[in-house]
Amino acid sequence: SLVEGVRDAGVHRLVIVGGAGTLEVAPGEAACDQPGFPEEYLPEALAHRDALAYLRTEVDDLDWTYISPAAEIGPGERTGEFRIGGDRMLTDAGGQSRISAEDYAMAFVDQLEMPVHPHGRMSVAY
Repeated sequence: SLVEGVRDAGVHRLVIVGGAGTLEVAPGEAACDQPGFPEEYLPEALAHRDALAYLRTEVDDLDWTYISPAAEIGPGERTGEFRIGGDRMLTDAGGQSRISAEDYAMAFVDQLEMPVHPHGRMSVAY
């Protein structure tokens, strides 16, 4: 419905807040498919997987970007220092995947203003 609404409105740009559960923790292995993935987040992760698959296979007429945050996202500080990736979950030297909501929002707005990931997913983490 969202894609159809964007098309009907004559807008050609769509940026979506995605989830981290579909990010790869190893080649071809999503976080949501791993043992111990929190059950309470599984329905949301599977819905995000479907949404991303739909964009990749069915939406070639819109300039879309799907932005996945780190595995842990929450209130914090806006540092302006973060990494941008693709389908792979970004982790720090300690193996943690995290980002503040403030820095995620900053990366999101950056992508709105200067798109560098058309027709794809980007991930954001420290």
